[in-house]
Amino acid sequence: MYDFHTHTFLSDGVLSPIELIRRALVRGYKAIGVTDHVGVGNLEMVVKTLVKDCAQATQRWDILAVPGVEVTHVPKDDIDQVARAAKELGAKLVTVHGETIVEPVEPGTNAAALRSPSVDVLAHPGLISYEDAQLAAANGVFLEVSARKGHSFTNGHVVRMAKLAGATMVLDSDAHEPQDLLTPELCQGVALGAGLTADEAHALLNNNPQALLTRLGLGAKPARQSKSPGRR
Repeated sequence: MYDFHTHTFLSDGVLSPIELIRRALVRGYKAIGVTDHVGVGNLEMVVKTLVKDCAQATQRWDILAVPGVEVTHVPKDDIDQVARAAKELGAKLVTVHGETIVEPVEPGTNAAALRSPSVDVLAHPGLISYEDAQLAAANGVFLEVSARKGHSFTNGHVVRMAKLAGATMVLDSDAHEPQDLLTPELCQGVALGAGLTADEAHALLNNNPQALLTRLGLGAKPARQSKSPGRR
């Protein structure tokens, strides 16, 4: 499993970054993006902490931990600036909190995020317009299919717009607590429930995460090699 949208107690999650990564590994994850909510005030602290914890986890365990951010409720005119600063500080993954229908996100946030060269994923984009979906396709920004309650209400619409525009999608948990982490059964259910065919669901869950890792300049982490007896 791959999941590029999760939160720790550095924002509104309940686990430390390293515990979240450990629990994801035990759950069967191959890669996890740790993307705490940021604005201009907490950006530096969050990125520096996640860079250190993700590096340690990736070095020691069989999981690729990707330090990232979710630019959240930032004025739309400042999204590109904050996203660019996050990358400069060391974030490998930048998501933007899209115009979900269950929160008062500033109108125009989707378009501003999709125009930024530093943004990789538009999270829970709500009732995204066809024009914005076309912008996502043109700029290679991934549109999120969300497993998060509330945010998932518009998954069917997001899938429909993405398919019409040729945009690439990725399925994420938006986990805030341990029980929010994905399982294979949940991934399949969310994908099919959003109106995807079995083949499309397979691409969403397997091919598209690899494409996102390629965009980020990362590859799937090779399996750790056990040492043979007698060798040190």
